[in-house]
Amino acid sequence: MSGVIVSMRRTLLSCTSLVRNGLLGGALAALLPAAPAEAADLIDTLSIMLDFNRQELAVLATALALLGFSVVAAILLMRTRVRTAKNEARLRARIGELQLQADRFGALLFAEPQILISWPAGDNRAQISGDISLVLPRDSSPQRVLAFGTWLPPEPALQMDHAVDALRDRGDGFQLTLTTAHGHTLEAIGRAIGGQAIVRIRELSGLRRDLAETHLRYNALSDETEMLRGFAANAPWPIWAKGENGALTYANPAYVRATEANNVTDAQERKLELLDSADRTAMERGLKDTANFNARLPIVISGERRIYDVRAVNVGSGSVGVAIDASEADALSSALVRMAEAHRRTLDQLSSGVAVFDGQRRLAFYNDSYRRLWDLDRTFLDADPDDSSVLDQLRAARKLPEQPDFRAWKSKLHEAYRAVETTKDTWYLPDGRALSVVTTPNPEGGVTYLFDDVTESLELARRFDGMIRVQRETLDSLAEGVAVFGSNGKAQLFNPAFVRMWKLSSDAMRDEPHIQTVEGWCHQLFDDPAVWRQIREAVTSIESRADVPLKLERKDGSVLDGMIRPLHDGATMLTFQDITDTENVERALRERNEALEAADQMKVDFVHHVSYELRSPLTTIIGFAHFLSDPSTGPLTPKQAEYLDYVTKSTNALLALTNNILDLATIDAGAMKLELGPVDVSKTIELAAEGIQDRLATDRIRLKVEIAPDVGSFVGDEKRVVQVLYNLLANAVGFSPQDSTVGISARRTERSVVFTVTDSGPGIPADMKDKVFNWFESRSQGSRHRGAGLGLSLVRSFVELHGGKVRVDSIVGRGTVVICDFPTDQAAHRDAAE
Repeated sequence: MSGVIVSMRRTLLSCTSLVRNGLLGGALAALLPAAPAEAADLIDTLSIMLDFNRQELAVLATALALLGFSVVAAILLMRTRVRTAKNEARLRARIGELQLQADRFGALLFAEPQILISWPAGDNRAQISGDISLVLPRDSSPQRVLAFGTWLPPEPALQMDHAVDALRDRGDGFQLTLTTAHGHTLEAIGRAIGGQAIVRIRELSGLRRDLAETHLRYNALSDETEMLRGFAANAPWPIWAKGENGALTYANPAYVRATEANNVTDAQERKLELLDSADRTAMERGLKDTANFNARLPIVISGERRIYDVRAVNVGSGSVGVAIDASEADALSSALVRMAEAHRRTLDQLSSGVAVFDGQRRLAFYNDSYRRLWDLDRTFLDADPDDSSVLDQLRAARKLPEQPDFRAWKSKLHEAYRAVETTKDTWYLPDGRALSVVTTPNPEGGVTYLFDDVTESLELARRFDGMIRVQRETLDSLAEGVAVFGSNGKAQLFNPAFVRMWKLSSDAMRDEPHIQTVEGWCHQLFDDPAVWRQIREAVTSIESRADVPLKLERKDGSVLDGMIRPLHDGATMLTFQDITDTENVERALRERNEALEAADQMKVDFVHHVSYELRSPLTTIIGFAHFLSDPSTGPLTPKQAEYLDYVTKSTNALLALTNNILDLATIDAGAMKLELGPVDVSKTIELAAEGIQDRLATDRIRLKVEIAPDVGSFVGDEKRVVQVLYNLLANAVGFSPQDSTVGISARRTERSVVFTVTDSGPGIPADMKDKVFNWFESRSQGSRHRGAGLGLSLVRSFVELHGGKVRVDSIVGRGTVVICDFPTDQAAHRDAAE
C-alpha cells in the first residue's frame, strides 16, 4: 500500500503545475471523504508545501477525489487478480487429477482389443475409437466401421443395422454374437448411456468364445431336437427307437395306434412290436450286417393287411425305424404294369412305327410297323440293341437323312434322353419319303420314338397351302372389299380392304361373327333396312341363289358398288368397290362442264359488250381529241392544249387496257385466232423497241440488242410477237434503275426461236414468281410506271397460243431474265390454237 501512496504522491507533484494553472475541475471535492487516511496525510503535506488560495484549494480537492477513486479501483483489481490466481491453480490441479483419472480409465477400457462407437443425442455423426483392425485393415478410414456390410456377411450386417437403429431411435439395448467375413467371432453390445447411444464391439476369445459357441450349439441342438420330436409326434407313419438291447425307448403316437397300445409306456411294458417275428429277425440281421434295413412288408393294422415300406438304421448305440404306408403305391405299381402291357398290345396294332428304348438306351419294345418301316431283321431287334447300333445300321443301309456331321446329329437326337418335353421333327429320307418323328421322354427313363410316313400328306398340305397362300395374297391385294359368309351366316373369309371399307376390327372379324352382327357394326355408315334385308336373305337362303348387284350411298358421302355372289359350297361372297372418286369425278365433270359452258357464254357476252359498248365510245373520244388538236379547227389556249393532251394520253391508255382485256378474254374464251405468217426476228425486235424509245430517253436507259446471225425467221403472228416483246421490254424498263442497261437477244435452236429479255432491276421474290403472269397482278415496288398488271399475262397467253413456253429466272437484287420459246414447228401452232 505504501508503494501505491508514494506513486500517487509523485503523480500529484507532477500535477501541481496543472492545479496552479486551473486545468483540473472541482469534482475531486465530492470524492475526498471516501479517500483513505493515507490520502488525508497526503493532502496535509501538500497544503504545507503549497500556498494555495481558495480557488487553488478547490481545484486540488477535485484532483485528490479522483485520485482516491483510482486508488480504490486499483486495490479492488489487485484483490480480484489474487483470487483469480488461486482459483486457476485449484482448477489446474483438478484438471490434472481428471486427466490422470481419464488416462487410467482409457488404459483399463482398451486393455483388450475393442471398438467404441458413440452417437450424441440429436447428432448423426458417430465418434469411433479403439482398434479398428478387429474388422478392417489398419490403414482403413474409421468411418468404414459403420458400413457393416464391408466386414460382415449380409444377414449379420442387416441384423446389426436393425439393432443400431433401434438403439438410436428408442434406446433399445442389444447384445449380439457376430461372425465376420474372415471367420472372427465378435460380441456387439449396445446401450443408451448419458444421452448417448454407445456400441461396444470386441472379440470373443478363449473361455468366453467357447462358452458362447457351446451355448449356441446347445440352443441349436435343443431347437433341432424339439423340431424332430414335433415332426415325429405329428407324422402319420409309425416311428420308433430301440436301445442297444433291442428294447423300445421311443414311439410316436402313430406307432402306439398301430400296435393298439394305450400309450408309450404300455407299449414298452407289454413289448408290443409292429412287425412279426420273421420280419423282426430279418431287420435285426440287416442292421447288424449293413447298419440299415429297407424292405416292403405286409403289416396288419386294425385288422387290415396293408403294405408298408419299412426303413431302419443304426444310430449311436441303438436304432431308429419308420414304416411308411405304401399300399397305394403298390397298387399303382401293379396297375402300371398291367397298363404298360395293355399299351404294348395297343401299340403293336398301330400303323405308326413305335420303338421304346429304356434308360440304358436299349430297345425295350417295338411294333411290327416299326420293323416294316425300316425293313430291319427281327433277330437283330429281338437282341435288344442300343439306340446307337440301330442308327448305325440304318445309316449303313442309307435309310437315314443325309447329314454332313452324323455324329453331331446323333448326339443332338440323343438329347431326348435328358429332355423333359416331347420334340417333333421331320426326316426326309434318301428314297424320297418324309417321316414325322415324335420323340417322347419316358417317365421311368428312356425314350419312345413314333414314326409316321407323311409323304403324301405333306405333298397335299404343300399344294393346299400354296393354293390358300395364293388365294389369300390375291384377296389381300385387291382394292375391292371381299367377305365370304358360310351357309350358317358366319364370316369365314375377309380381306383388309373389306375391314377398312366398313371400319371394322380385324380381331372381331376373325371370331367369325354372324351376318346380323356385321350388319349392326356397319349401321353407322349405312342403315338402309331394305338393302340389309336383301343381303341377309341372299346369305342365308337356300333357293333362288343368284348374283345381286348393289349400289350403296353411305352416310359419310362415299359410294360403294357391291355384288352378292353365291358360291358352290353354299357360302356367299360379298364384294364392295369404292367408286366414290369415280362418282365425284363424274359429278365434278358435269358441274365443270356446266360452269365452263356458262363461263364461255359470259366471256362471249363480255367480248361483245366491250367491243360495242366500251371500245366505240373510246374511239369517238380519241377521234374528237385528235380533231381538236388539229390546227385547222382553230387555235387553242395553252391550258386547253395541255388538257387536251391529258385527255389524249388517258384515252390511249384506256384503249390499250381495253384492247389487252379484250385480247385476254378472247384467248381465254378460245376465240383468238392467230394470223400466221413469216415473222422476221430482227424486224420484230426493231418494232418492239420503237414503242419504248420515249421511256428509254426519259429514264436514260440503254437498250442492248443481240441477234444471232442464223436466227432468220419463223412462222407466227407477227403482230402478237411484237406485242409480246414490247410488253417484256416495257416491264424491264419500268423496273430498271436509271443509267442502266436492258438487254434483248434472239437465237435459234433445233426446234424453236428463243427471245431473252434481261434487266438489272430489284428482281422478283421467290413467293411472287408464280403470280407474275396472273391477271391484274401489278407490283409497283421498284417500278416507275404503274400498270394494270396485264402485260405479262398477255405475254404468257400469246406465247402459249403459239405453242411456246415462258419462264422467269430472277435473283432478288440482281435483276430478272424472261425467256420466251416460239416453236418453229407449225403443228405446234395448230395444237395450241385448238
